Amino acid sequence: MILGVISTILVRSGSEESTGPGKYDEFVTCLKDKGATFYGAFWCPHCQAQKKIFGSSAKFLPYVECSTADGGAQTKICIDKKITGYPTWEFADGTRLDGEISLAQLVEKTACELPK
Repeated sequence: MILGVISTILVRSGSEESTGPGKYDEFVTCLKDKGATFYGAFWCPHCQAQKKIFGSSAKFLPYVECSTADGGAQTKICIDKKITGYPTWEFADGTRLDGEISLAQLVEKTACELPK
């Protein structure tokens, strides 16, 4: 019960909409264009922290949800990709970075530019 309440709070707090463009919209679009994919789970606090870095631009992240709706299992796509922890970032060259990744690391892996 408590886990369900916490999950609901985390999901709701991460879904606030902004009326204008986000600071990282272009950066996130570049990540997607360069083949980066962010695998996570709605109940994962590290995934929530990773999304928070992007502010209102998080809604455009190349994100794949790995948890089933009940939080008790992993989705087929993530099983097939052998995702074993969250967050996991996978890049076009097949390399992966696990855990919360800094914007600087994403720049290094993709050559996408951060906003000035």
